[in-house]
Amino acid sequence: MKDKATHQAITDYRIPQIFEFLREIASHNERSWFQDHRDAYDEAREGFERLAADLIVRLAQMDDSLSHLTVKDCTYRFYRDTRFSQDKSPYKRHFGCYVAAMGKKSYHGGYYLHLEPGSCLVAGGCYCLPTNILAKVRQTILYRTDEFREMVENERFKLLYPSVTFDPMKAMPRGVPRDYPYPQYMKCRNYCVEHSLDDDFFAQPDWMEHVMEMFGVMRPFVDFVNDTVDDYI
Repeated sequence: MKDKATHQAITDYRIPQIFEFLREIASHNERSWFQDHRDAYDEAREGFERLAADLIVRLAQMDDSLSHLTVKDCTYRFYRDTRFSQDKSPYKRHFGCYVAAMGKKSYHGGYYLHLEPGSCLVAGGCYCLPTNILAKVRQTILYRTDEFREMVENERFKLLYPSVTFDPMKAMPRGVPRDYPYPQYMKCRNYCVEHSLDDDFFAQPDWMEHVMEMFGVMRPFVDFVNDTVDDYI
């Protein structure tokens, strides 16, 4: 009984409260409303931090390079930096957890879970790489095309992640042969994949197991990109 109670405490993520708070803050994104509903935020935040802690443990079982990470290493401030944004609303409308061995601000790729009513997703890979590192990743794919294609074109991967990037370039980048037969892998601004999730997905009692399966399918891709990125950071 003690073990069962402990497990329930760890996995009580308060998903309904998280979604309810995020819906409310999306409609009332102002400091006065937030202060009046601070208890709802604290409850949602606590639930999400439990979720993040469990996710880190599970991912570390898959990849032990993640075992040193804490919740603080993988989560973000809820307050928005509005200095350079036309949107001056003070708070985010989502909770996100990014689990990457070298930290959430590094170029080393990792695994991301995003909770936002109507826009939930899992994602992973390397985002906003510097131009020189991006060119090296492309070069690696050029040299190891068969290996890369075998990985990203297998049926299970394609079912979850049909595209290797969500913001492709219109033209082939410099330095890439114009007759390269797989231009979709060269036009990536980011080597990331993502899979959208319905809000109802999180009503399943075993939803975390399904998320871990998605990350397991993603892992060879993340490792492939990191194999190059890590040589230049």
